[in-house]
Amino acid sequence: MTAQHTATASVATDNAPRYAKQLASHLGRRSEIREIGEDVAIVLTVGECRLHSTPAALELTATAGSDDDLRVVTRVVGSHLERFGQRNELAVTWEYPAP
Repeated sequence: MTAQHTATASVATDNAPRYAKQLASHLGRRSEIREIGEDVAIVLTVGECRLHSTPAALELTATAGSDDDLRVVTRVVGSHLERFGQRNELAVTWEYPAP
């Protein structure tokens, strides 16, 4: 089994459910969307990103089979979320655990 590469981000917003829904709706046109309890997972061809809404933030967890694929997932999800939240100056800063 291949080790999964992971990155996380916590995006401060009091509108996390709205952004999660908008992101899933938009990316769901070309990707699979899975509901996991109260969370949503966006499944891309190279990996996935799980979205978890809290009252103060949208928590993102991206996983993929390689560093290159992980960069694709974080770029796609992060750039779309920042574009959707541009008016509210959302910023996505990914954290990559040390190997």
